[in-house]
Amino acid sequence: MFIANTSSSLIDTLRQRRQRLAQIIDFPAVLWSGSSNPRNFAANVYPFRASSHFLYFAGLNLPNAAIRLETGKLELFMDDPHPSSALWHGEMPKREEIAQIIGADGAKPMSELEFLVADAATIAVQDAATWTKQSQLLNRWVLPQNPPQGIDLELAKAVVSLRLTHDEGALAELRKAAVVSVEAHKAGMSATLQAKREAEIRGAMEGVIIAHNMTTSYNSIVTVHGEVLHNEHYHHPLQPGDLLLADVGAETETGWAADITRTLPVSGKFSSTQRDIYDIVLAAHDACIAKIRPGVEYGEIHLLAATIIAEGLVNLGILQGNAEDLVSRDIHALFFPHGIGHLLGLDVHDMEDLGDLAGYEEGRNRSDRFGLSYLRLNRPLRPGMLVTIEPGFYQVPAILNNPQNRSTYQYTVNWDRLAEFADVRGIRIEDDVLVTAEGSEVLTAALPNDADTIEQLVNSQ
Repeated sequence: MFIANTSSSLIDTLRQRRQRLAQIIDFPAVLWSGSSNPRNFAANVYPFRASSHFLYFAGLNLPNAAIRLETGKLELFMDDPHPSSALWHGEMPKREEIAQIIGADGAKPMSELEFLVADAATIAVQDAATWTKQSQLLNRWVLPQNPPQGIDLELAKAVVSLRLTHDEGALAELRKAAVVSVEAHKAGMSATLQAKREAEIRGAMEGVIIAHNMTTSYNSIVTVHGEVLHNEHYHHPLQPGDLLLADVGAETETGWAADITRTLPVSGKFSSTQRDIYDIVLAAHDACIAKIRPGVEYGEIHLLAATIIAEGLVNLGILQGNAEDLVSRDIHALFFPHGIGHLLGLDVHDMEDLGDLAGYEEGRNRSDRFGLSYLRLNRPLRPGMLVTIEPGFYQVPAILNNPQNRSTYQYTVNWDRLAEFADVRGIRIEDDVLVTAEGSEVLTAALPNDADTIEQLVNSQ
């Protein structure tokens, strides 16, 4: 259990959040934090991380707890630690102390919750022990894999409406996560020339995050195989001429996330082909950030990135045709198959436990087009939203070596020319961008992303 940020500002922030919720819904809501999961035996557990919806209103990473929200008031339900736990875990704060820290209006043992859940809405927690308990107490199935229904759906929509834009308390935490993430990436770059394997660079980066008493907000991606989008293996040796893709972000002690990606040459200098592709991806990145302001459709930003990438590949002789036409036919997605980014907050892909409820404006559905189906955010931007911008270029063997693709795109892709870029497996450049009233603010701007400065940082050691 972690207790931090016990100032009155935390209490004020949490009270404002639950009061805002009370203005939207007129029924009680119960949110569970979740429980620890054993790795291999009961006493050896994975690090606990509370449900983000619980954290948003409770503020602390409390295991085996629940909160009841109604008319702007919060009741905390949790059991005091057993006296014997002090031997293993030290003296822990009691329920009443925690209630005072978060400004709760009452605190009761968990056993009393069952008498106060009638007509309450909830949101499913990811761990099986907790969603089973939720289902039993509420006398209906509450399953994370099923979309919420009825009052649970009303609650989910209300929470989305609050969490889509960030209050000052959230922004303070998000800025802290960004600062530490920038430091971590700089440490990784400095460690690169002396490293023999990916794991060494990962260790340098995560060491910075741990030293700030934070954790990673997702499993780090530190790989010379950047064509594998969520590569979580770190055993590959670093060879001269490799590119290293590092997608690493910190999570603050109260759960707020950062998400940064940089791609760097392990030898300290991009090859000419690597530099050509890198500059295309950076041009897309910069143009997308320049376009961010309230009212702009995030889908338009994605299409802008796709068009700039397609145009750049045409100029290099890899693609043939008009950029807008290539994008309309999803041919850019052979090399840029994912969306331009996502919401960022308490979750690195914020609120994706609710499916597309948060990411997609009401009435919109995912496209079945190859070039749009992985778009995680499809809304007009609002002040206070935090989004990632992360264009990329990838040579995914499963896509490019597919005989059908080779045949379909034989007159659109110059396969011989593409072969000259074999040393570019994957490039991604990602920053965290806050939508402001006038435009945008890049929270991760302290980490350079132009190729010359990346080379300098790698060579600086």
